[in-house]
Amino acid sequence: MTELYHPSLTAYLESLVERPHPLLLEMERRAAETNFPIVGPVVGQMFYWLTRLVGARRVFELGSGYGYSTAWFALAVRENGGGTVHHTVWDAELSRQAQEYLTQMGLGDLTTYHVGEAVETLQQVGGEYDIIFCDIDKAGYPASLPVVKRHLRVGGLMLYDNTLWSGRVWDAQDASEATEAIRALTHQMTRDPDLQTVLLPMRDGVLAAIKLRP
Repeated sequence: MTELYHPSLTAYLESLVERPHPLLLEMERRAAETNFPIVGPVVGQMFYWLTRLVGARRVFELGSGYGYSTAWFALAVRENGGGTVHHTVWDAELSRQAQEYLTQMGLGDLTTYHVGEAVETLQQVGGEYDIIFCDIDKAGYPASLPVVKRHLRVGGLMLYDNTLWSGRVWDAQDASEATEAIRALTHQMTRDPDLQTVLLPMRDGVLAAIKLRP
């Protein structure tokens, strides 16, 4: 991922993060050593803060890796009085690893695990959620939006990761499928009268929207 911010700014922001559990640091070190994509501590803390802010007790993740972002959501849900965070990932081994991490953190009872295609899983599980976080294959972003919107409660929050896409979204020469998909999603969300949308320029960009009406 191309650096969008001065390294000193990134280091400073990360130095301000208070991690609610030390295992988060181990998960961050693993990501750095293996080049595994996680949201990182600054965005993770923001997810924690947003979850606490809206009092979320039902969270659904579309694309969860080995559980780093899940941990931040679950830690906040626990502080909100308990609830359920749905961890969804294609790979059974990543799901197993997430279960191991989250159990060690005392969050196992708050987490439900699914192995399969994330958007399809959301449709199968059904229900209504306070927060839905999407970090699937970027080409699938536009098609996921109606499903996410349908399963989000009024006043709930949807979050899409990597929406700055290392600066490729404003590169007029980049017409790749993933870049065009992120542009399309951003266009859809910012022009949808049922959503109040903001693009948060943190890490690789988080597109966030509040659902205003059914």
